[in-house]
Amino acid sequence: MKLKQLEGLLGGLTQFSDPKVELEQYATGPHIASRMLYTAENSFDDISGKVVADFGCGCGTLAVASALLDAEHVTGIDIDLQSLELAQENATDLELDIDLIQCDIKNLNLKGLLVDTVVMNPPFGTKRKGADMEFLSMGLKVAAQAVYSLHKTSTREYIKKAALRNCNAISAEVLCELRYDLPRTYRFHKQKELDIAVDLWRFVPQARDERAS
Repeated sequence: MKLKQLEGLLGGLTQFSDPKVELEQYATGPHIASRMLYTAENSFDDISGKVVADFGCGCGTLAVASALLDAEHVTGIDIDLQSLELAQENATDLELDIDLIQCDIKNLNLKGLLVDTVVMNPPFGTKRKGADMEFLSMGLKVAAQAVYSLHKTSTREYIKKAALRNCNAISAEVLCELRYDLPRTYRFHKQKELDIAVDLWRFVPQARDERAS
């Protein structure tokens, strides 16, 4: 599938109508989502034929993109039931088979499902400090092959040190810097649109047999 076609399909997905500020629910736009998954597949062969998990899947944009790029199996995980209902609606509209799990990421237990690749647009940690690292830490425990994640460019040095020192990563690479065009989502947003610089990261976890239990 070509990048433009992928972006077009993602642009037709239903997004949050009443996002929850405490969960930092921001839709992952089709521009960023398509480039994130297209890079994972075409530069690293991390999607097609692989078992993929989307952490904090929200409306399912990254999960849907993974399925469209021929992932063998896709699971979306989110704590919010309404988000999962939207994700199911989006998957059904495109006739895609995606498993969905309601779960706090801290308590995740995939019951023997071996995941190759984790994709995520985690909370930035502005409402609950450390939320971004909870997602990254669990991603690196679950993934066998790679974790793709979006984080504010302003946190680049911190993310790299924490991933390598505390989260089982053997490499942490910024693949590109993207602009997150964030429409006014909540009442406290003063501008109609925020333009936030975010990094697309690829993290490689330790081999499973080398990880601390």
